[in-house]
Amino acid sequence: MSGGLSATARMALLARLSKRRDTPAASRPDAGSARDFSTLPGMRDFGLLKAALDQLRMQSPLFQQHDGLAGAHSVIGGREVINFASYNYLGLNGDPRVREAAKAAVDRFGVSPSASRITSGERELHGKLEAALAEWHGAEAALTFVSGHATNVTVIGHLMGPRDVVVHDAAIHNSCTEGVRLSGARRVPFAHNDMEAAARELSGSRRAAQRAMLLVEGHYSMDGDSPDLARCVDMARRHDAWLMVDEAHSLGVLGPTGRGVAEAQNVDPVGVDLWMGTLSKTLSACGGYIAARAEVIDWLRHTAPGSVYSVALAPPLAAAALASLDVLRAEPERVARLQANGMALRERLRARGFNTGASQGSAIVPVILGSSVRTVKVAGALLERGVATQVVVFPAVPEQSARLRFFVSADHSEADLDRAAALLTEAVAAIGRVDAHALG
Repeated sequence: MSGGLSATARMALLARLSKRRDTPAASRPDAGSARDFSTLPGMRDFGLLKAALDQLRMQSPLFQQHDGLAGAHSVIGGREVINFASYNYLGLNGDPRVREAAKAAVDRFGVSPSASRITSGERELHGKLEAALAEWHGAEAALTFVSGHATNVTVIGHLMGPRDVVVHDAAIHNSCTEGVRLSGARRVPFAHNDMEAAARELSGSRRAAQRAMLLVEGHYSMDGDSPDLARCVDMARRHDAWLMVDEAHSLGVLGPTGRGVAEAQNVDPVGVDLWMGTLSKTLSACGGYIAARAEVIDWLRHTAPGSVYSVALAPPLAAAALASLDVLRAEPERVARLQANGMALRERLRARGFNTGASQGSAIVPVILGSSVRTVKVAGALLERGVATQVVVFPAVPEQSARLRFFVSADHSEADLDRAAALLTEAVAAIGRVDAHALG
């Protein structure tokens, strides 16, 4: 029997939940008023989701607490698991050299810079890290921010305006769409990785806009694939548009030495106007950055709200990211191990009949299972067997595209990959035997 719900079971569940939704919470003193938080957009749908989990006696797969360092292995609920739920791609989070760099920064600078950089938060680590990031991307300069999400929001929101247009891949990260929303620019999505659609949308929307931006990711975290960067560069040039590439999941992952999608596809990085990246994945810190021409970086440094009005990057985080980049530069064999592991896991899963979508087998391998209910159940069964993954269900993806996402590390062993594939097969089989009609 399928791990999802039959049509009859779904109708029964919806009927129960509708009764809950329609029952007024009269016990709240603000019920029915403008102060009633339940009137917030999406609040009722969130309540329905929680009620559905309760009715189906399913534990939420979200907010899983790791009890220590989350590397290739981790501890969840007191049990060691093989961990495919973290972005510690090269195993640098916890590397002794990275830890010591962070500790030394705390000893010298303290934990916080205590101010924005434009006032009194500037530290020498910021300049060193930014110079290293700029060199890494073949750019003239770079600017760091305290959050990867905030980087896209503040930069896109500051660069673009109501008379502009942003044409972007439909699978682009939320931080990018939030930045476009803040800017007031027209937002035009195109079908994921469809370069013909991108060209049509950019051509059709460019004439009416003052400025235009083509916005893609170097490595998409939902599908594990990449865009055709050379075509993106050509398209942006032909339509007099900026090209911005979000490399959050590309740095340290793509290319022979981990320099990202440009190196992987042998494209001159100068063709990209704005490189964005995060410090929280391969570079084992927290924050984000933009690498670009010196003139725009200097302008952003002095005017972008996320820089001017935000505290500077914490010294230990800047030091950890800089040390991680040094290790990455010195030890490209970590990238080779990661890529070999990603390809090996993808092939193991495909050999067992799993749908891994468009994954290129670099570091992100989705397993598309179908219904959201079934996917959550499989994730729970897999965790019980000692393997942690990330779960993506409706409405983040269409209902029949719910998936598990495996984020691979250079530190995973062949035994880890074999065991993960075998235990996923076990978990799916076990859920297939569960009576999905039993709603309690």
